[in-house]
Amino acid sequence: MSQEKVDRYKEKKARRREIYKKEKRLLALEKFAGVLICAVLVVWVGYSVYGKITAVQNEKVQETVMDTAAIDNYLADLNADE
Repeated sequence: MSQEKVDRYKEKKARRREIYKKEKRLLALEKFAGVLICAVLVVWVGYSVYGKITAVQNEKVQETVMDTAAIDNYLADLNADE
């Protein structure tokens, strides 16, 4: 049993550099994926906000024209009567 442990330790020690490189590569890949996901989210939110702002600016404003001459004349007659 003890010899098996020694053999496993020697094997692990021999492959230690490979194991560390693999772990380091995996960690770098995880970090890159995290940064990529965050960048995609930031771009998506920015694009959505930009789209909403430009949509509001491009909306057509409906103007209504009303002739208030009759109301103005009525109010002028009321003020003249006083």
